[in-house]
Amino acid sequence: MTVRVGILGGGNISGTHALAASAIPGVEVVAVHGVNAEKAAALADRFGAAAHAEREEFLRHRPMELVLVGSPSGRHGEDAAAAAREGLHVLVEKPLEISVERVDALLDTCDRAGVRLGVFYQGRTAPEVEWVKRLIADGRLGRPFLAAAQVRWFRPPEYYADSRWRGTWALDGGGALMNQGIHTVDLLLWLLGEVRVVSALSAAALHSIEVEDTLVATLEFASGALATLETTTAAFPGYSRRVEISGTEGTVLLENDRVLRADLRSGPAAPPRADADGSPSASSPVVSDVRGHRRVIEDFLHALRTGTEPLCGGSEGRRSVAVVEALYRSARSGAPVHLGA
Repeated sequence: MTVRVGILGGGNISGTHALAASAIPGVEVVAVHGVNAEKAAALADRFGAAAHAEREEFLRHRPMELVLVGSPSGRHGEDAAAAAREGLHVLVEKPLEISVERVDALLDTCDRAGVRLGVFYQGRTAPEVEWVKRLIADGRLGRPFLAAAQVRWFRPPEYYADSRWRGTWALDGGGALMNQGIHTVDLLLWLLGEVRVVSALSAAALHSIEVEDTLVATLEFASGALATLETTTAAFPGYSRRVEISGTEGTVLLENDRVLRADLRSGPAAPPRADADGSPSASSPVVSDVRGHRRVIEDFLHALRTGTEPLCGGSEGRRSVAVVEALYRSARSGAPVHLGA
């Protein structure tokens, strides 16, 4: 059965959404809407879809069952809720929204409308990350007690200067943490469980923006594990994301969702070296990112067919926003923040 997908947004990430969706057998991109009508029309033409100048007109396009939302972060909730009220399932680019209050409102809207909600956290679907998840679940790493995550990226000044929404509280919801680091926050939550207490310091170290381009944090998990997190868009020339986790039975090191080392007391361990679809791992970050988005869409469609929970459902998307929100509160106050307090 063909699934018809609409693309809400005309920027780079919407191009990724369209590429990922169109690569799935039985999925067709049928409609596009974006605030930038020229970009949206170009994207629609590229995929043989209908371009709609107005959002309401786009949401009434039929047949269409699923909308992929790639608008600015601060409009995710509004756009996704509008789709839900039209009876459309919604898969949203991260973050799900820029505050827990807005996430909760979106969750309620989708629940009332009887539609499914998901979020793009494609790192969860990377084969070698899934292998680490199983390693921890099976007890081969022992009890995790320490993690260190580094997101030392670089964005040139024009990345912010040429955008009307990046680097703003209103539409970006924050800076390096909310926009770039939230993927890593989600990964730590997925691998290590709930966070209990956080502390953070932040700064605009390089860019002239109203939010942070650099943040360092400590996280205490409900399990007792401790973690450090560094995230920046000011580290020239930019480096690969790293996540290192130590347990009582060994240590594993991830770089760009690939396992660099897995040193276990029980002996050598090797993760799979191919993507979940059996194809070789992509050397290009762009291709790899499209494959990750494709896997999220495939998982979401499987959940729709079977009535199961998607890997990256709306409630899961709430968890990372709650941690980010707590980290920002700590950075402003200079004091630790207890989640749920």
